[in-house]
Amino acid sequence: MGIRAEINTAQQPLMNCSLLTHLRLQSTRTAEFLMQLYRGALLGIKHSRDRPTCPSPRRFSQKIGLMGAALSNCTRVPNFILSGITDRTELKFPLFTVFLAVYIITMAGNLGIIFLKTIDARLHTPMYFFLSNLAFVDTSYSSAITPKILADLLAERKSIGYSGCVTQLFLCCICGTSECLLLTLMAYDRYEAICNPLHYSVIMSGKVCVCLVTGCYIVGIFYSVVLTVCVFTSSFCGPNVINHFYCDIPPLLQISCSRTHISEIVIFAQVGILCISTTMIVLISYICILSTILKICSSESRQKAFSTCSSHMMAVCLFYGTVFYMYLQPSSSHSLGQDKIASLFYSVMIPMLNPLIYSFRNKEVKDAFWRVLRKTV
Repeated sequence: MGIRAEINTAQQPLMNCSLLTHLRLQSTRTAEFLMQLYRGALLGIKHSRDRPTCPSPRRFSQKIGLMGAALSNCTRVPNFILSGITDRTELKFPLFTVFLAVYIITMAGNLGIIFLKTIDARLHTPMYFFLSNLAFVDTSYSSAITPKILADLLAERKSIGYSGCVTQLFLCCICGTSECLLLTLMAYDRYEAICNPLHYSVIMSGKVCVCLVTGCYIVGIFYSVVLTVCVFTSSFCGPNVINHFYCDIPPLLQISCSRTHISEIVIFAQVGILCISTTMIVLISYICILSTILKICSSESRQKAFSTCSSHMMAVCLFYGTVFYMYLQPSSSHSLGQDKIASLFYSVMIPMLNPLIYSFRNKEVKDAFWRVLRKTV
């Protein structure tokens, strides 16, 4: 009995050592198997059916290091390269001159509306309060995109950092959403002014207008956060050339290395809900306005009401038409050349056209401009 106990006691360390070696071998094979599965998913190839052999610890640690480096590179690129508007050298300086003139007109027109509304007491009404906020949004929208276009037209390498791309998309989404909601508020304001003139000052009081505009900016920030997260939770693991002149949603999704199906559904739903709901409000408001105008007996009052609404309707059609075209279609049907033209129109041209539409077709704005000019001179 004593001899057998001693033999068992002597064999127990050998059994424990053998067990540890077996467990270590199995864990190593499992780790190698999982690593090969990951690399197969990453490279898009099928995993081999053959059972992997146990590698040496040094080789295994090297593969783990390569896997970590590949994961790090796959989740984030340091910067993006913008294709810009054109690669033709002979067109760059003429385009730079055109876009510089557009930017100067945009800044002068929108800041001029804000200035006139601030210093002229006759423009302290809800309509011009909304218009001044629209001018502020257009100024911000143009400033987020146009200076980068001008810089890229003069630069040899049109690059933008990862954080800069995130910031640009975030600001563009805020401005786009806020402009959409402000145009809807302006339609509702015209509805109350024409259809309920006796209760207009009570319904559209100063406090109500401030709350409505604040709500526009809050919704704009919320939408911008959701859209930006949907885009940049995707992996950008190599192709970092954006076929566009700024960081926009469709071209970013096209260069993503990960599957963007869920992001596209969320973006489509977000933009669809916003555009369809605001379009319905605008259409219902103008149907009621039209029916009320047709009942007005005075031709002068009818013409004044029509002229006030026509400016806003032009701005609505320009903005909503390009937004519906850009975002409410599947990515497979996107033509990047046409998308560039549409993006150029609503991000650069519309901010310039809005103050021109509202000033040239609005007698009160022109009268305020001449009053301020006479006081200055």
